[in-house]
Amino acid sequence: MAYSAGDAILDDEYNEFVNSSSDPFGYNHFAGPGSAQYGLNQSTISTVSAGDTVQASSWNALFTGLDNIANHTNVSITSSSVSAGDAIAIRSALVSDLANLAAAVAGGSTSATAIGTAAAGASSNSGTWNATSTIERSVTFANNNTMRAFFNAGGFIRIAPTATTGIDGLKDTVFADLCTAVGNLDLKAQASTRSGSGETLTTNGLANGFHDLGTGYTSILKLTSDNSGYTSDTVEISAKLNAAVGSATVLTIKLVSADPAADDTYTSGNTDGVAANPNEAPIMTLTLTENHPTDAQGLAAAIRVASNAEVSNSIS
Repeated sequence: MAYSAGDAILDDEYNEFVNSSSDPFGYNHFAGPGSAQYGLNQSTISTVSAGDTVQASSWNALFTGLDNIANHTNVSITSSSVSAGDAIAIRSALVSDLANLAAAVAGGSTSATAIGTAAAGASSNSGTWNATSTIERSVTFANNNTMRAFFNAGGFIRIAPTATTGIDGLKDTVFADLCTAVGNLDLKAQASTRSGSGETLTTNGLANGFHDLGTGYTSILKLTSDNSGYTSDTVEISAKLNAAVGSATVLTIKLVSADPAADDTYTSGNTDGVAANPNEAPIMTLTLTENHPTDAQGLAAAIRVASNAEVSNSIS
């Protein structure tokens, strides 16, 4: 699109600003359903028919749409409205405004602040365990466009593992420490973030976000205990989709806790300060929270998870 500020806008040019699906992208590609990392699932703007005059109302619809997306993404743009009878001329910043908004959406709207929270379910083991705890939970969206728009608009799924302490002694501490080191693990559009720190980082998959996932599990984070005597105990969090990003509607999160460490032996005559079940690892809990884009700063409506469910929960 080679345009100069002040040029009279033609119907074909206006339609490019509205509907171009190649770089530089038009409004509908990054604000409408779009595809891949583009698309917020907002209402699209109509193009004009070949040979028609571009009306002030059409021009203003485009700028209103740009303002709405700019408000949500917190991207600064230059916008303008026109009145009936005004000459419709190309604004100097229009192309850069479109490019900046498209880039913000493609990056996952990381500066968006109109984000609300809601519980997305939690699952706990049925009891203590000896070798492995595996918990899987899923979140489901109404359709693929809604799912992509959720992440593209700055939404994310917060993953928080916890361990029930006060049951079995040192292994409670080991797995509680590992969970604290994970902190809040936030799965976002293009990457993930971890609020915790410490322990031994065994797998760093934080560069993976929603758009990097496939139908097989991708490890986002694996930590190994640095507690003496338990340096083979681990927690690992992975994620997968039920289809390719463009078609997926379900995100599944898996928490695997493993305790292959050698166990202490309980002696019935030596009870002072010794846990009754020193070989048992504590009950683990996987909690998910949806951090969803709201309509507080430009979007037509909040973009939400439709449902959540426990997929599996096993111990051995």
